[in-house]
Parts: sequence; structure tokens; C-alpha cells
Amino acid sequence: MHAVEDLGLLKMDFLGLANLTIIQNTLELVKKNYGTEINIDNLPLDDKKTFKLLQQAQTTGVFQLESSGMKRYLRELKPSEIEDIIAMVSLYRPGPMDLIPDYIARKNGKKRTEYLHPSLAPVLKNTYGIMVYQEQLIEAVRVLAGFSRAEADVLRKAVGKKIKKLLDEQEGKFKEGAAKMGTPKNIADEFWSLVEPFNRYAFNRSHAACYATIAYQTAYLKANYPYEFMAAFMNSETGDVERIAFLIEECKHMGIEVLSPDINQSFERFAVINPSVAPAIRFGLTAVKNVGENVVSAIIHEREVHGSFKDLEDLISRIANRDLNKKSMESLIKCGALDAFGERNMLLANTDSLLIYAREKQKHRSTGQISLFGGSSEVSMPPLRLLTAEPVQRWEKLMWEKELLGLFVSDHPLNEYQTQLTLEKVTQIKDLNARAGTVRVGGIITKTQKIVTKTGKPMLFSWIEDIGAKIEVVVFPNVLERYPDTWKENSIIIATGKINDRDGSLKLLCDNVKCLASLA
Repeated sequence: MHAVEDLGLLKMDFLGLANLTIIQNTLELVKKNYGTEINIDNLPLDDKKTFKLLQQAQTTGVFQLESSGMKRYLRELKPSEIEDIIAMVSLYRPGPMDLIPDYIARKNGKKRTEYLHPSLAPVLKNTYGIMVYQEQLIEAVRVLAGFSRAEADVLRKAVGKKIKKLLDEQEGKFKEGAAKMGTPKNIADEFWSLVEPFNRYAFNRSHAACYATIAYQTAYLKANYPYEFMAAFMNSETGDVERIAFLIEECKHMGIEVLSPDINQSFERFAVINPSVAPAIRFGLTAVKNVGENVVSAIIHEREVHGSFKDLEDLISRIANRDLNKKSMESLIKCGALDAFGERNMLLANTDSLLIYAREKQKHRSTGQISLFGGSSEVSMPPLRLLTAEPVQRWEKLMWEKELLGLFVSDHPLNEYQTQLTLEKVTQIKDLNARAGTVRVGGIITKTQKIVTKTGKPMLFSWIEDIGAKIEVVVFPNVLERYPDTWKENSIIIATGKINDRDGSLKLLCDNVKCLASLA
């Protein structure tokens, strides 16, 4: 920073934000679904839906306003104008965070707005008498001590860049100027006592206004076009399965249905289906493990050119892509993409027959056979006949989804145990904190790792997850000895223990465990 400046060069920071891509992709989906072109730089800044969303702190996905702490303050603040967002972006950082309760109290009329000097009223009016921005510091020293803009900017630089020597030089100059302006000495001294610690939290308003604008834009799109916004948001998080699972839960809270992949409705990525009738978000086909981009492109292209696939025979007759092999076919069946054509286990039992039929169909086409009566039509093949099979069990179907999509989509194994979990008074994992003490959590074991201690005894590190989050469980040797057969992947358990965050992440130190079911 300073070395570059000393060389006479200008240092610039260029910030790349995924939120800008989310905004752009949302706008494209809105145009595609409704024919509406939105000028994102000219949104109404008094949109009721947007401020209702902000006041209720439904801000998952909203730039800068997503953290749990920020959500708590938004509920208390009840923002009603863009200035509130600009202030919160500036205040929600180490240092100025201490000023947030005072700002909220003054905003809501629970505390009187006071000014150190009457001349500061126009300068600090927007922030209820609290000095928040560097621009306010510049204006304040101009009205209190007669600084020119250039002189005030020198002070701003000393504060903003934390240059102690330069700041000390400005103190005498400020107090001398204040005396000439007729500002009482006690007011000048008190103001300077605010300036010195201001370097801990000085934020330039222009920067905060830019951030607040993006925050407002994302909030506006989420409030007015929730399906398109959430689809674009989830597409930006592709590859992060935990984040996608979290966002699907957010969709549920918003009343948005997120559906498994479907051969006739899915595109490459998350997309809004039936936007004007019964909207929902549908998983993209590229999210399915073992299904390559080539076959996905072939499926979508064939569907767009010749219409939806009528049945299973129609599908395998029209898709000639070499990537539609046994593995990709099985994956499409298991994740539910072919549910419209039959029960999953029945389709799975006929995979080999389907692929043979598809090859024979393609062979007939490529040889250009004609009918016995001299026509040019293709020789008809016997209809596709499928073997019957026992329907797949619910839990196995869910495990297939978890394997191929990375998460449970159509249902969750814990749903049928919710009554029991409620009776057992378990705490949701997302609500745990370091001060929780002894707790009970219920979930499904997703991973276990056994190690041997220095004393030669085995212990476990296990991950369990409930519908909304997951946590690592530490199982010491004495607990493992008492419950040796419980710690299997895909078992549903209730674990009791103490919360620990010694290394910065929450862990449950297990004392007791109860197995509800084993899906292995």
C-alpha cells in the first residue's frame, strides 16, 4: 500500500463479486420466463416487498446482509429506506458494531437524536447524530474548524490509513481552526476525542453506498422474483453440495418446491419450470453423477427440436449419443429423472434390455432397411417389453438420490422420525452454539473414521447430519466400548453430549447414543 504510493503510483483494488453474476443470471431468467426486461440500475428505492423482506430478515443470498448477526439487527432496525442499508453495511464490522444498538434506538425513536454542536445537524442527520462515514468527518471539520476540502481530506487520509504522525499534526491545526470559527473549546476537545478512535471504524460512504446498492438489488430480486433469484443463486453454488442443501432448505421456507431431475423438464442447470402456472425449481441434468455433458446436451437438443419424450421407448429410440451407456442410464433412473416412465427398480432391472433395444433401433435406422412391400418406411421393431420387479424401498430410493445428487431431494430419511425426535427433545444442529452445554441431537451418520489412541484403544470421529446441518461427533473409547455396533454409516441416531469449539469449529463430545434405525 504505502510502498506503491511512495513510488508515485496509484493503487487500485478491483473486487469481483459472484453476486453480480447472480443478478445478471436472474435478469436473464426473468426475461426468458415473463418477457420482462428489468433495468437493475433504475429500481424503485421504495419497493414495499423489498423492505418487508429486509424487515423480516429473510436475507439469505442478499449481499452483505446474510449473516445471523446481521439478520438479528435487521429485525430490530426494521429498515425503511436505502440509507438504513448503507449505515448497516458500514456499522456491521469490528469497532463500529458497538454503535449499532444506539443507531437502532435512535432510528426507532426509543432514544433522542442529539448533536455535539448544532452545526453538525445537517452533517449527521442521516445517521441520527452518529458519525459513521469518512465523508461526515470531512464535513464536520469544515463546519467546526473551517478546514478546506483539501485540508479535510488530509485528516481523512490520516484517519483512514491510520497514519499516527499525520494525525497528531492535524490535532493542533483542528483546534486552532475551531477557535477561529468560534467553536467552544470543550466541544472541539470532545469532538477530537471521537476522531482519534474513528480510525478503528471509519468507512467511506461512497463505498458503503455501492455495497448497499447491490444488497438492495439482490433483495429486490429475491422479493419480487424469488424463483428466478433462487435458481440463479443455486447455479452460482454448483459444486458445493452443503451450500446447495442449505439453499434448498431456504427454498422450502420460502414455499418454493425444488424437484428432482426430470428427463422432459430439466435443463443443464437449475431452472424454473412452469413459471406462470405452477412454478418450481427443477434440478439440472448435469448435477447427476455419471451423466456427462454430451449426453445432457443431446437430450435437451432432441427435446427442443422434436418435443418431449413420450415414453421410455421413445427416449431410447431418439437418443443416439454414445455417452448414454449403462452407467449413465442407471444414474438417470436412480435419481428419479425417468420416474415419468416407470418405477425406478423396475426400470433398473431392465437396463440391459433397454440398451440392447436402443442399439437394435439405431442399427435398423443406419442400415436403411425398407418394408417388404417396397415402401421406404423403416421396418418396425417389436414393442419394448419390460420385466417386472419389486418397487424400491423408500430409504433406498433416498440413498440413491444422496449418492447421485449429493443430497436428499424428494424426501429426507429423518422425516418419518420427526415425532420421536421431538419427544426426545433434540436440538437442531444449526441452532447449536459454543454455549449450548449438554445437548441431544438427532441425525443420520454420513461418515465415520476410526483411529487408535496412544493407549491402543479405538475411538471414532463421526459426522451426523439432520435436515438442516451437520456436525462432527467425537466418540471416545469408553463410549465406543458401550455402543460398538451403533456407529455405522446411514444409521439414524440420537447422540447426547457436550458442545466443544476448541479448534474453532463446533464438535459434539458424545457421552451417550441411541440408534433409531439402520439404513445400511
